[in-house]
Amino acid sequence: MFEQIRDKMREKIRSLEYVMTIHAEEEMENDALSIFDVENGVLTGKIVERQKDHETDEWKYLLAGKTLDDENIIVVAKLSLTDKLVIITVYFEDYEYEN
Repeated sequence: MFEQIRDKMREKIRSLEYVMTIHAEEEMENDALSIFDVENGVLTGKIVERQKDHETDEWKYLLAGKTLDDENIIVVAKLSLTDKLVIITVYFEDYEYEN
């Protein structure tokens, strides 16, 4: 359903056109995740949910993917008005991921 958005997010990862929030960096550190785990989560992931941010009125997406160690991860991200990918947060998830 959100394949175009997912593909655009993947392209932003491949071209390094993304930024991470401080919150995302803190969550990465808390879960001992590397930037490569997060990138892999987007590159292997599929969008499982879309949410509307009540403050900014922008859409954000939950991507269920895999870390480099094949663990399930959720990456919450949005495409900004400046056309960059913004990674809002990341966390481990028990979501059953299927390719």
